[in-house]
Amino acid sequence: MPYDPNPAGFKPYIPANARLPEFTVRALIMGVVLGMVFGASSLYLVLKVGLTVSASIPVAVIAITLFGVARKFGARESTILENSITQTAGSAGESLAFGLGVTMPAILILGFDLEISRVMLVGVLGGLLGILMMIPMRRTMIVDKHNELKYPEGTACAEVLKAAATNVSREAAGEALESDSDAVRDAKRRAAIIFGGFGIGLLYKTLSVSLKGWKDTVNFEFGAPLKGGSAGAEVSPELLGVGYIIGPRIAFTMAAGGVLSYLLLIPMIKFFGDLLTVPLAPGTTLIRDMSPDDIRNAYVLYIGAGAVAAAGLISLVRSMPMIWKSLSSGLAGMSNSVKSNPAAGDTSSRTDRDIPMKWVVIGCLAIIAIITVATPLHMNLLGALLILVFGFLFATVSSRLTGEVGSSSNPISGMAVATLLFTCLIFLVMGWTGGQYYVTALSVGAIVCIAASNAGTTSQDLKTGFLVGSTPRLQQYAILCGAFASALILGPILLKLNDAGTVYVPAAQVAPGLTVDASKLTQTAQLQGPQAESDKNTYKVWQKTDTVGGPAGKYLVADDGKPVYLVDPGINGTHKTRPDGTEVKKYDAPKAVLMSYIIKGILDQELPWTLVLFGVMISVVLEMAGIASLAFTVGVYLPLVSTLPIAVGGLLRWIVDRRNNGLPQYEKLTPEQCQAAGDRSAGTLLASGYIAGGALAGIIIAITAGVLTSFDGDMTKWAEASNPFFAGPDAHVLTLIPYAAIILLLWWVAREKPEKN
Repeated sequence: MPYDPNPAGFKPYIPANARLPEFTVRALIMGVVLGMVFGASSLYLVLKVGLTVSASIPVAVIAITLFGVARKFGARESTILENSITQTAGSAGESLAFGLGVTMPAILILGFDLEISRVMLVGVLGGLLGILMMIPMRRTMIVDKHNELKYPEGTACAEVLKAAATNVSREAAGEALESDSDAVRDAKRRAAIIFGGFGIGLLYKTLSVSLKGWKDTVNFEFGAPLKGGSAGAEVSPELLGVGYIIGPRIAFTMAAGGVLSYLLLIPMIKFFGDLLTVPLAPGTTLIRDMSPDDIRNAYVLYIGAGAVAAAGLISLVRSMPMIWKSLSSGLAGMSNSVKSNPAAGDTSSRTDRDIPMKWVVIGCLAIIAIITVATPLHMNLLGALLILVFGFLFATVSSRLTGEVGSSSNPISGMAVATLLFTCLIFLVMGWTGGQYYVTALSVGAIVCIAASNAGTTSQDLKTGFLVGSTPRLQQYAILCGAFASALILGPILLKLNDAGTVYVPAAQVAPGLTVDASKLTQTAQLQGPQAESDKNTYKVWQKTDTVGGPAGKYLVADDGKPVYLVDPGINGTHKTRPDGTEVKKYDAPKAVLMSYIIKGILDQELPWTLVLFGVMISVVLEMAGIASLAFTVGVYLPLVSTLPIAVGGLLRWIVDRRNNGLPQYEKLTPEQCQAAGDRSAGTLLASGYIAGGALAGIIIAITAGVLTSFDGDMTKWAEASNPFFAGPDAHVLTLIPYAAIILLLWWVAREKPEKN
């Protein structure tokens, strides 16, 4: 069947023969900056709870608004094509952040340093590779399958762009627009909502965490007969927003997993282990002396990791028919592109021009060559070939699945798990089991994960462009620029977040009497973060891999061979209090822990497999009962304080949707259309603002913790002495008052008015 750039008579909003400003400097710069902002907030989320939400619609709304403000100061009116370019460049940061946050923190968990060069290389190379690999499939996935693959987020974003189209764009589309029309007023209202949400999220988080206005976490611990049980919630705007956007089904499923851990597994371990007189491995202290968090760290984390790994693999196996179909379509798309894409690109329609195939191939080969020779990646030729094979396979799969189920339901982490499993098994057969191959295997998995994530995002953006009439080649340039810029900034942010939460634990507390031959240690390091002010000495670094005499991990050792500090990282660390009593926030990074367990479990076979298999059986039981296990098992792994506020957001979304779907304007819509309307509603925009504002405030507060140490200490002392919302018998209850205020605001904004007939 010959290739048709306009299937079934489809006409884009802006005709192919229209000539409007599109790939402008201001559109590209704004998109790149917004991509960095949303990429940073997404990285923060994926480190906390292992998931992100799509940034496409918020970026589009912000771009429309900022261009409108610029026009009031004399700038030229923006076009819908410029807005599309900004949205395309801005969406790259979120997908890149997910890939980095899912994989790279595993380096720390495996006992290696999180080197800036390694993180940036993985981000840049994986992001660019995924985009380039998706380009040959555009005609098949976006054009030929237009009526089959809906790309829900991409379609919703196109509707937002069209609703806010300016006069010059509407004229090009053959429409007319009055300055006081409903569409203009609606665009201004949507912009006010998302900016308002951003400001509220930023202010709430600053008042709570930085100024100690109220507690940021409420927690209740139970006694007999549920001894060891606990429940709590991090009362933050960003987690509330996440729950609202992902909806009640996933939100409640994740919270149910947390309930299983904190109200069943931990109390059961406490009940059966209270009478033990010796520590139960892999724990190192008596269970009767453990707090609920200690039990979680020693036992439940392994159960959760096994459950997540099994759920990811089951999800991947269930998707195999779609994967095979996607791969076939991708190969067909490659063939179509080679046949129909002219070398110069000038003889085809404007809306059908891609980056020429020869440059796509050259770019992919150049990236693979750089991966092979890049020293920080510890890569070899086999690893590079695995990246090429798995990268193309899962970029194809991701593009197809994104079109069918959307970005939020796309099992990217499952693809990363499969890549790591196969890579580690191949390495095991080859006899490559040393520490160096940990980094090689993880680099393969990380680059493939980022490539698959970015391929799915690129598909959504190209779908948006297809509907509004953008030039594909210019969109591809924009997302390449956005991915490159976001990769450069996300690496340093990841390191700063880790440094801000790192605790240097005096070795005498955790490993008394431990010594090592310091003459054999060559690497040196100094303290980083807030504790660096009190100790500027240089120590030798010892990577301890066993638990004899003290916990495994990174130690800073004096010249006489005595360890001075155990370095407990901010990401997945277990020590939450510094020697001076200051509390720090840790990042659980659930997906990264899973990646590290896969590598260690296969290459070194050093896992408590009994606990891991308990987790596997949780997933098996759920699947046998007909329940999709992935969201539930992520909840088993995460702390309940993270999943419970997500459930609150999901409950609020259920209440709002139930009310709105009963309005006259929704009577004739299908459930899928009602869901799509909710996904681009005012409530979703406010929730997106909550996420961006709260997460950005959290990043800034964490990064500046080392500079404002005295300020934080002074505010804590004041709050503990004078603020009943922060300290005192009623603090946990009083803290719920400001939290209830942002919940009620979200409910009020999300309610829709009945439309007049």
